[in-house]
Amino acid sequence: MSEKTPDLNLPLRGQVFFLTLLAMIAFAGNSLLCRVALKHTAIDAASFTSIRLISGALVLWLIVRLRRGSSTASGSWISAFALFAYAAGFSYAYVSLSAATGALLLFGAVQATMIGYGLWAGERLSLRQSAGLACAFAGLAGLLLPGASAPPAMGAMLMLGAGAAWAVYSLRGKGAGDPTSATAGNFLRAVPFALLLSAIAFPWGSLDRAGVAYAFISGALASGVGYAIWYTAIRGLSATSAATVQLSVPVIAAIGGVVFLGESVTMRLLIAAVAILGGIALVTAGKK
Repeated sequence: MSEKTPDLNLPLRGQVFFLTLLAMIAFAGNSLLCRVALKHTAIDAASFTSIRLISGALVLWLIVRLRRGSSTASGSWISAFALFAYAAGFSYAYVSLSAATGALLLFGAVQATMIGYGLWAGERLSLRQSAGLACAFAGLAGLLLPGASAPPAMGAMLMLGAGAAWAVYSLRGKGAGDPTSATAGNFLRAVPFALLLSAIAFPWGSLDRAGVAYAFISGALASGVGYAIWYTAIRGLSATSAATVQLSVPVIAAIGGVVFLGESVTMRLLIAAVAILGGIALVTAGKK
């Protein structure tokens, strides 16, 4: 009986844990960096989007070049537009949303869209998964119901749209070969869309050194390096683990918002987070 030869290209378990933790912090960091830039500096949402995508494209192109010895990146224009729609909606939403609320709405929209696509494609949910999906939607509805602690409607709709766009981008990226190369190509293709948005918003746009720095860090580190780390870590995770571990992103963003931005977590947000994240956990835990 021959022994199974281990894949030496897969990261070790300890490395997977560390890389996954770094990736989740980077994803949550995008929410914190965008919120602090748009709240405490003079930069506008369009400029933040452009700088984030340009810096992310440069870093990812460099990573691809260093890894493969080639500057060629893959990707597609449709995926690039979905990436741009996510980034633009994300930035404009954080003009009015707190870091925690934005991250929760984004994550809920991404998962809801992807689960909805699975159902449309013929997937069937167990009773437990159906209960989890109902719980998640109830939490999302409860968060968005009118009231003193409800998030601003326009910001909430923009973030839900950003989440749907990211879900489309993720679904299109399945089976796209080297994900880092595809992401690099999509970032590069998304830059013209972002520059067009900045050109349209130019009369009302503004820049300052601190805002540019936050946008650059968001693109280069939290997005570019963050995605490269995640694509390395995910090779050592099962599909369920990869989906479930992302439940930590809104939690990390909420903690960061309280610690670094002085934001408060309302009871409505707390209950909605438990319902949404708990419901999604029930759905993903039942997937192979």
